[in-house]
Amino acid sequence: MKLIVRPLHTLFFTLAATLAVTLLNMSQAWAGMAYQLDQTHAIAGETINVKAVLFNDTGNTLSWRPSKTLVLQWRSESGQAIRSLAYLETAPSQVNVPVNNFVQFAWRAVVPKGVKGLQAINVEGRPTLLALDTNPLEKSPIAGTPAHAQIVDAGAAPEGRKADPVLPKNIVAATGASINEGPAIDTLQKPITTPSAFDNFRNALSPYEPIYFDVGTKGGTNARFQLSFKYRLFTPADPENPKFFDNMYLGYTQTSLWDLSASSSPFIDTTYNPSIFWHKDALWQADSKQWFVGLSTGVEHKSNGKAGADSRSLNDGFIEPQFNYRFDGGSTLTFAPRVKAYMGITDNPDYADYAGHVDWKLRWAQDNGLVLSGMYRHGNQGHQATQIEAAWPLQRTFLNMNGYLHVQFFKGYGETLLGYRQNSDSQIRVGLSLVP
Repeated sequence: MKLIVRPLHTLFFTLAATLAVTLLNMSQAWAGMAYQLDQTHAIAGETINVKAVLFNDTGNTLSWRPSKTLVLQWRSESGQAIRSLAYLETAPSQVNVPVNNFVQFAWRAVVPKGVKGLQAINVEGRPTLLALDTNPLEKSPIAGTPAHAQIVDAGAAPEGRKADPVLPKNIVAATGASINEGPAIDTLQKPITTPSAFDNFRNALSPYEPIYFDVGTKGGTNARFQLSFKYRLFTPADPENPKFFDNMYLGYTQTSLWDLSASSSPFIDTTYNPSIFWHKDALWQADSKQWFVGLSTGVEHKSNGKAGADSRSLNDGFIEPQFNYRFDGGSTLTFAPRVKAYMGITDNPDYADYAGHVDWKLRWAQDNGLVLSGMYRHGNQGHQATQIEAAWPLQRTFLNMNGYLHVQFFKGYGETLLGYRQNSDSQIRVGLSLVP
């Protein structure tokens, strides 16, 4: 029998490709938006709220930006159609919805003055019908014909005026709706406006590793901070059924240790970490949606940008399965060991002896609440490192601001790439996290 020995990184990549293709064929995904009214009865001139829940049942974190306005079609029993605007109650901003999570939005609308009886309300461009009774003594059928009507401003008519003023054409055009006619209820309207180059870039960009700025005082005042983003290389033609290469990303992470107490406040070291990888949050999900398994696999480069004896540079290939459990109370537990095979470390041949070949990572995150995470590395001859982090949303404090209160503990080898051979004493730093 002939024994064939292959490089470790080749085995990792073969395993990653096999696992990815196998699990990808098992996965099906969809994301849904459900609309509802916060009440069942209102008369003309009263304000109602159109609420929506966006649920992410796809295989990846969903990036989505709510529309500032919705066009509503009001249809009476006689077939009369009136169109009006609903306005988002909060400033429109992009949200990132994790797998098996949801977010809620609300739009405010005024019942137009020409509305009577039972109304079938359609959110224009969506296969959604809502019912509102403006006269409890009447019943009205649901119409399905196009809405041949201009869009009126139902909230601008002064008392005594019988009709709502028609909105200017430029305001209507800005919503993406046609001026005089809306589609039938069962007709999905295609977007009229084309996304700009900046919109395409923004929609492809998302957080990667944690983003934070922390300060500690042990050994002198110092700061450790990290920036990290990933960029999706391909936009899926069908978001509900992305192709294999639609899950390819470019990643970039930069971590710095900054001496704030020394003269001129020098940077001790900075690690530049570009990468290219394949990632999917949920390759497989249990029928209950509580268990789901994701995968990241790719190659990355790390260097500190220095020359001579202070130069540090390495490459590695990695595979990171992510085992997730979703609790009924609204939190997710994730176990994600990252297995690494090093390449091109001739300048630092002993790096693996200090950093090991596996980053053992555990994370527990509440929805809009506490986030706890830990990482452990074990090299040769007792070389090890431990990092523990906690984050709490500042919107749930008296400050009521964006971001998280962040606390980080580190002890062991490899706090910086330059000092991967140095054993750092335990250090606790506190600061602000944008992405925990």
